[in-house]
Amino acid sequence: MNIRNIRSWFYTLWQRELRPMLAVLLVVCSMRSSLADWNDVPTGSMKQTILEGDRVFINKLAYDLKVPFTTWHLAEWSNPQRGDIVVFFSPHDGTRLVKRVIGLPGESIELRDKHLLINGKPVAYDALDGEISGQLSGTEQRESLFAIEQLSDKPHAVMAIPSLPTPRSFGPVRVPKGCYFMMGDNRDNSFDSRYFGSVERDRIVGKATDVVLSLDKEHGWIPRAQRFFRSLDAVESH
Repeated sequence: MNIRNIRSWFYTLWQRELRPMLAVLLVVCSMRSSLADWNDVPTGSMKQTILEGDRVFINKLAYDLKVPFTTWHLAEWSNPQRGDIVVFFSPHDGTRLVKRVIGLPGESIELRDKHLLINGKPVAYDALDGEISGQLSGTEQRESLFAIEQLSDKPHAVMAIPSLPTPRSFGPVRVPKGCYFMMGDNRDNSFDSRYFGSVERDRIVGKATDVVLSLDKEHGWIPRAQRFFRSLDAVESH
C-alpha cells in the first residue's frame, strides 16, 4: 500500500468512524461535566445514608449551569440548602468529596460533646430505627452510637464511634459569606469542614440525590440490590 492509499484509507476512516465517535464522546463527556454524573463512594464518612461501595447520582443542574469541564458558572437559580448532600472539590487537596450541608453563609456552627448547635441553638436528636443500623456489620453496630439528627426539615441518621480518638467538641465558627459548612454523617470518621474549613460555593459540583447501584466490598463486591435506584431521601427516612 502506497502513501496515497494510506492517506485515503485514513481519511475514510476518520470521516466514517473516528470523527462521529469523537463527536459522540465529546457530547457525552460534556453532559457528564455540566448536567449529570455519578460518584463512587470509597469511604464510610457518610454512613449510614451512604455506604462504601455505593455509586450516587449527582444532579449538576440542581443549583446552576456550568461551562463544561470547568467550575465557571453560566447561570445560578438556587443555592444549597441545609441538609442537602452535595459533591464538591475539597479545599484541602482538590479531591471530590460527598458530604452534608450543615451550615449556611453567615451562620455559627458548633459541636458540644458530639451535639450540633447552629447559631447557638441545639439541634434535636431522636432514637434511630434499628433496621437502619442493621445495614452495618455486627462490629460496627456494637462499637458505634446511633441517632436521628433533626436537621431542619431533613432528619437523617448520624453515628459516632467512641473508640476513635477524635475531638467531640468544635467551634463555634462563623461560616464566611459565599461558603458552606460540610460534615459527614459518620461524625467521628469524616474529614470535613471541621478540618479544612468552609467550602466556597464555586467548589460545589452538584447535589447527590440517589443511589444508582451498590456493591458490598467486604463480601466480594456482591451487589446490594435493595439499595439500587433508591432516593437518598428515602434511605434517610427509612
